Amino acid sequence: MFKQSEIEQFREEGWVAKADFWTAREVRAMRVELDRLKADGLLRNVAADGDSRTESRDKINLQLCPMFPHSDFYRAMPFADKAIAAVSALIGDPVVLHLDQVFLKPGKQGMGTNWHQDNAYFEIEDPLQGTAMWTAVHDATVANGTIHVIPGSFRHSYPHSRDPYSNHHIRCYPPEDEALAIELPAGGVAFFAYGVAHCTLGNNTDRERAGVALHFINGAMDAGAKSGFALGKRPYLTGERASGGLKEHGALVAGSWEREVEAVLARA
Repeated sequence: MFKQSEIEQFREEGWVAKADFWTAREVRAMRVELDRLKADGLLRNVAADGDSRTESRDKINLQLCPMFPHSDFYRAMPFADKAIAAVSALIGDPVVLHLDQVFLKPGKQGMGTNWHQDNAYFEIEDPLQGTAMWTAVHDATVANGTIHVIPGSFRHSYPHSRDPYSNHHIRCYPPEDEALAIELPAGGVAFFAYGVAHCTLGNNTDRERAGVALHFINGAMDAGAKSGFALGKRPYLTGERASGGLKEHGALVAGSWEREVEAVLARA
């Protein structure tokens, strides 16, 4: 999955990207299912007008968190064999799913998510033992506000405060001149450790752009991890406590990814 140099990059800089992670067929299914969730009114605008309370009329940052109760397809995504293999290589076993969410930024009106470190929410002891897996559902470019990271920033814990332009997010003020834009084709993935400062910018194009963010931790971090899925409801994907989703979801989710892709495409 990863070259040794890529694993070393993750450990040194806190991030690594794979441009061809998901297939075109899998990406098509992601879009079809995301369209259904949007049509069902499940994505909510979290952009505020500068007071953290009033929903913005001009800017839109649509979010659904968590995703799994609303979609068997997205519930199966972190159980895909290649997702588990990738995360295991970066943070080690046992792998635990901590959170799933999606952000969708409409064309022209799409507002970014301000700078923050995931560990300001999650507070795990070692920020390198947690990683986000950010999938570009559409081509992600500078023009449409792709994800930006500050390499090596997991070594610093920046002060966070309430983001006035979001109804619930917090933000920090890292050295933006050190930021790196990660441009990815649809199906590409950026992995970045919990301590890496990151943001997305506004979508200035005519087309929408979405990113699915799955968050994983090493099992050694589970007991102390804040937020995310409730303790005891976080699926173990590897190790002795892994049940393939039976314990947490009441259904065998492991091994269902291909079947869920087929099912979504059959509805398209």
